[in-house]
Amino acid sequence: MALVGGTAVQDHVALAEIELCGELIIAASAAREDRLSLESIDRVLKVTEERAPAPA
Repeated sequence: MALVGGTAVQDHVALAEIELCGELIIAASAAREDRLSLESIDRVLKVTEERAPAPA
């Protein structure tokens, strides 16, 4: 939050990004594996787009 002329100005995009990063940190700390899978990350970030299968 930046102060401009004594008034607080919020950058809503930055605040949303910080919230998403926090959600990822919480999910990563609770993960039972070393890394979060792409599916887990998508679930945390509420991404619904399908990913192409990884090449074999």
